Amino acid sequence: MKDVWNPEQYDKFKDERQRPFFDLLALVKPQENMRVADLGCGTGAPSATLHRLLQARETLGFDNSEAMLDKARELASGGLRFENSDIETFAEESEKFLAYGQFDLLFSNAALHWVDNHAALLRRLTTAVADGGQLAVQIPANHHHASHLVADEVANESPFREALAGYIRDNPLLTPEQYAVLLYQLGYREQLVRVQIYTHLLESREAVVEWVKGTRLTDYQKRMPEAMYETYLERYRERLMERLEDTRPFLYTYKRILFWARK
Repeated sequence: MKDVWNPEQYDKFKDERQRPFFDLLALVKPQENMRVADLGCGTGAPSATLHRLLQARETLGFDNSEAMLDKARELASGGLRFENSDIETFAEESEKFLAYGQFDLLFSNAALHWVDNHAALLRRLTTAVADGGQLAVQIPANHHHASHLVADEVANESPFREALAGYIRDNPLLTPEQYAVLLYQLGYREQLVRVQIYTHLLESREAVVEWVKGTRLTDYQKRMPEAMYETYLERYRERLMERLEDTRPFLYTYKRILFWARK
């Protein structure tokens, strides 16, 4: 499917999106000469921050969007580089993965919600964490908010349902308790799991549309012809405005799961 990720659209709310990143980074225990992997690195700015603040020996940013990587590669230098790789296949036993080896820190901010079967995924990712290494993950969990529910409701309307062949985005997330149990079962000797509600003051409720255009809606955009997606977007905007209170500024609440663990 076409690559519809747009770095400029994503970065419209750069400051707001950075808050969970820095909260996740605060959970990491710095070590000397760390080798770091950033899964779902996007435009590369978070990877560059990781590399600098952790004074890492090497940081590899991974993403499957060439549009994002084109911008990220402008930041590559001094042990920081970027690779095109799907998170689903990152830790599979393949020649490509074996070439990457293991890491002192596997970090993923706002990316794993795009991947199914988190139990199997975390088992695979754990193989890429060195002994004594750390896993730090932040996962958006706002699927119960109107901004996400309406996206799926409109996708189930005609003619979008037919264009999408009935596709509706699944929610692959586990509960926080299930993540805690899974981390224990995978052999991590220390862990922290928490849920946090972020509050973002946006100019108006219309800004919520701009927010999800940069992330959630891309899953439907890449599956539709451009003209139909524009029609979908108008219908989404119409339906969403019916569900959101018309206040200025508008308080957009966003739930996220953060967890950290060390082998």
